[in-house]
Amino acid sequence: MPIVDSAIYRKGVRESQHVTLDQTFEDLHQHGGFAWIGLYRPTAGELAAVADEFELHHLAIQDAQTGHQRPKLERYGDTLFAVLRPARYLDETEQVEFGEVHLFIGPNFAVTVRHAENPDLSQVRRRLEADPELLALGPQAVLYAVLDEVVDGYEPVVAGMENDIDEIEDELFSNDANVARRIYEVAREAMALQRATHPLVRIFRSLESGYDKYGVDIELRRDMRDVLDHVLRTIERADTFRALLENALTVHSTLVTQAQNEEMRQLSHASIEQGDQVKKISSWAAILFTPGLVGTVYGMNFTHMPELSWTLGYPMALGMMLASAGLLYWVFKRHNWL
Repeated sequence: MPIVDSAIYRKGVRESQHVTLDQTFEDLHQHGGFAWIGLYRPTAGELAAVADEFELHHLAIQDAQTGHQRPKLERYGDTLFAVLRPARYLDETEQVEFGEVHLFIGPNFAVTVRHAENPDLSQVRRRLEADPELLALGPQAVLYAVLDEVVDGYEPVVAGMENDIDEIEDELFSNDANVARRIYEVAREAMALQRATHPLVRIFRSLESGYDKYGVDIELRRDMRDVLDHVLRTIERADTFRALLENALTVHSTLVTQAQNEEMRQLSHASIEQGDQVKKISSWAAILFTPGLVGTVYGMNFTHMPELSWTLGYPMALGMMLASAGLLYWVFKRHNWL
C-alpha cells in the first residue's frame, strides 16, 4: 500500500488519521497543525497530489519518483528536500543492503517517501508520538528523527563489516581461493557506505546555516549536532575499513606472488634435475654407442677386412673400444655431465 500513514499533529499530539490524502489535506486546511504523510513507492498520481497540495518543486518530485539519487539536501523556498541512503546488515548473507528515503519538510507538512523496506519509519513515528514535547516542534522534529534513525542504522552495519574484515584477515594466510573475491565484495560495500555517509556532513552543515533564519529550536539544534557526531564517527570507521581492505588486498597479492614464485622455483629445480638426468643418460648412451660401433664394424664378417690376418688386430679393436669409451667418459665428466 503506497500510503503507509497519514495523520495530523497539533501541539505534539496525533489528532486524526486519514485513509486518503484528500481527507488529510481537508483536515489540515480546516484545523491547522502539521501533516505527516508516509509513502512507500508511491504512484505518480499520489506524488502529484502531494506536490499540488504543498507546492513542491517539480525537480524534487521527479527525483522522488525515479529514485536512485545520491544523498543530498536542497531548498526550494520554505521547503527542504532531502535524500538519504539508509543501510542494514544482513546476517544471513553477510551483506550490506542500502535503501533510499526522500523527505519533503515544509512549514506545516512532512512527507517521507521510501523506495525500500529499510528503514522502518513506523517506529520513528511511534517514538516521536511518545515524546509530545519534541513532536510539538513540528516538521523539523520529523526531519531530526528520520536522520537519527538512518544514522543509528549505520552502527550495526559498521559492526557487521568490522567482523567481516576480521574474518578476511584470518583467511589471508589460509590459501583460500575465495579471499580475493570477498575482499572485493566488502570493499565495494565500504565504498557504498562512504558514498552514503560522506554527503551527510554537507547536509548537516547546510541545515546549520539555516537554523537562525528558520527559527529552529535550540534543543533541536543540539540534537542535530549529536547526530552529526555519530555521522563523523561512522565516516571515520568507513574510511578505516577502506584502508584495511586495501592493505588486505596488497597482502593477498603479495602472498599469491610469493606462492607463484615458489612454484616456479620448484618447477625450475625439477627442470634442472630432469636436465641433469637427461645429460647422464645421453652421456652413457654415447659412451656405450662408440665401442658398439667399432664392434659392429668388425663383426660384419666381410671376406676382405683390414687386420683380419694381423696378430694384433683383435687387441687393437678392443683397445679402440676402451679408448673411445674412456675418452668420452673423461670429456663428459669434465663438463659435469656425469
